[in-house]
Amino acid sequence: NLRPLPEEVVLPPETGTTFDENALIKARAAREATGEVVIADDSGLEVDDLDGRPGVYSARYAGEDATDGENLSRVLADLAEAVGGDGSGPARYVCVIALIDDQGEHLFRGTCEGRLIQEPRGDGGFGYDPAFIPLATGAADERTMAELSPDEKNAISHRGAAARLLAEHLAV
Repeated sequence: NLRPLPEEVVLPPETGTTFDENALIKARAAREATGEVVIADDSGLEVDDLDGRPGVYSARYAGEDATDGENLSRVLADLAEAVGGDGSGPARYVCVIALIDDQGEHLFRGTCEGRLIQEPRGDGGFGYDPAFIPLATGAADERTMAELSPDEKNAISHRGAAARLLAEHLAV
């Protein structure tokens, strides 16, 4: 049975430099507050030609209060400046789920490989989805994550991959 954290529990700032560190920061705080088995995650986008940016700063890449649209615009502008040409390049979504139980701390990492394009399309999903074409749908499929159905997206997403690894661990 999954339960959300009690409302009075305030998680600390995400000060880690990796998805692993941020997931553990949140999980450790939740464990300390509840004493129960806990899970927490961190996720974001890594762009190869930007040396892995925006990475752990994905939600605030264009500033602390930036919108999804502002973050997307900044990453696409930075990518176009870095590579020139059509401004597209390899990228991946990453999700790390941290589990803390009586046996210790466990990390489960899921990724979704793809590439960014300069002309966002689709209105499903959020964040960087309108400019991210996943590889898992096939070389001929040019749909962005924002153009996939929820079932298609869940089958290939970074969060889905990490959650499946967590579920396998819990089933043992």
